[in-house]
Amino acid sequence: MVGVMDGGTINDRSGGVNQRGVRDHNERLLLSMLQRRGAMPGIDLARKTGLSPQTVSVILRKLEKDGILKRGEPIRGKVGKPSIPMELNPDGVLSLGLKIGRRSATLLLLDFAGNVRAQVDTSYAYPLPDAVFSFLEQGLATLTDDLDPDIHRRICGIGIGTPFELWKWHDLIGAPAEMFKSWKGIDFAKEVGKFSDLPVFVVNDATAACRAEHLYGDRKDLRDYAYFFIGSFVGGGVVLNDTVFEGNQGNAGALGSMRSTGPLGESRQLIDVASIHLLESRLIEAGLNPEILWQTPQDWTSLARYVEPWIGETAQELAKASLSICAVIDFEAILIDGAFPEGVRNELVERVRRYLVNQDTRGLVAPQIEAGSIGGNARAIGAASSPIFTQFLLNTNAGLSAI
Repeated sequence: MVGVMDGGTINDRSGGVNQRGVRDHNERLLLSMLQRRGAMPGIDLARKTGLSPQTVSVILRKLEKDGILKRGEPIRGKVGKPSIPMELNPDGVLSLGLKIGRRSATLLLLDFAGNVRAQVDTSYAYPLPDAVFSFLEQGLATLTDDLDPDIHRRICGIGIGTPFELWKWHDLIGAPAEMFKSWKGIDFAKEVGKFSDLPVFVVNDATAACRAEHLYGDRKDLRDYAYFFIGSFVGGGVVLNDTVFEGNQGNAGALGSMRSTGPLGESRQLIDVASIHLLESRLIEAGLNPEILWQTPQDWTSLARYVEPWIGETAQELAKASLSICAVIDFEAILIDGAFPEGVRNELVERVRRYLVNQDTRGLVAPQIEAGSIGGNARAIGAASSPIFTQFLLNTNAGLSAI
């Protein structure tokens, strides 16, 4: 049983447990420290975690023997022996991630360092079960059949990033209701089990994007923040205590469902006023093919006439939503990312900052507004990180004290 630990964060000091029988916890603690802070010698890990140097040394040797960690380049000081930093071995753990999107699905192979090793994509009129699971089965073969056997056996699972209550999408994208309701009651693990023995981890797609940002993004200095991912439909995630918080039903950070108002004062949700599907609809009304929005590489420069007003309207809504979020928890920052070109993301972030200045902030501490750094692949990367996180890293929001 894991004991109660003192507070702290990976970015600072974490409390470890030296007693026998809790190595799994301490292994996760050290792996999480290395994932967040990068390579470091055992003596530094001992100092930052509160574990004894002997305990750290034993764990590091085991993890190195298992191929999960590897030695970095020696750090030579002025006196004494050079210290040997330990770091995550990219080949030590791998995972697969499936993102189920409105118009397309992505399957990728992720390594322990967060590198995408390989990726396949497909598109469809609507994301119906037969098409999605057929793509997953074929994609698994494409991504794994030629892998070295030692690498193949290190795949720890399949993460599936899917929108909450996927079967309700017909209200927004026009798919025949009866066909789309076939998602209701789908047992993802059972379906995947028909062609793979890998364990399956299902996560909300926006929460997955948030986890990708938290694990692999540029802002590892932030401890508590809210996160917007703008795809066909806007969604979000929440980071508390330096860990993505999934909530009681796995739907925490459902920011797309925040209340807004329409032009006539009618009640709306953020998903209705701050999503790319609105821009898509405007292109269709103008007689333009909306597929240009999703082509790779993305280039929206020819659409500036339509993109510019969409950015302005979306930024206004995100500014209001950001303050509403901070009225519940005083987040230090709001991160914004999405399935759009980097230039569009940067302009959107700058607009939100400007609109925030003119908002009524009485009783609130206005958050920093920052750009996310993962981009359009965040949901698939986050889905793939779910098996890795669940099995190898420390979740500070799952009954454990702060890391």
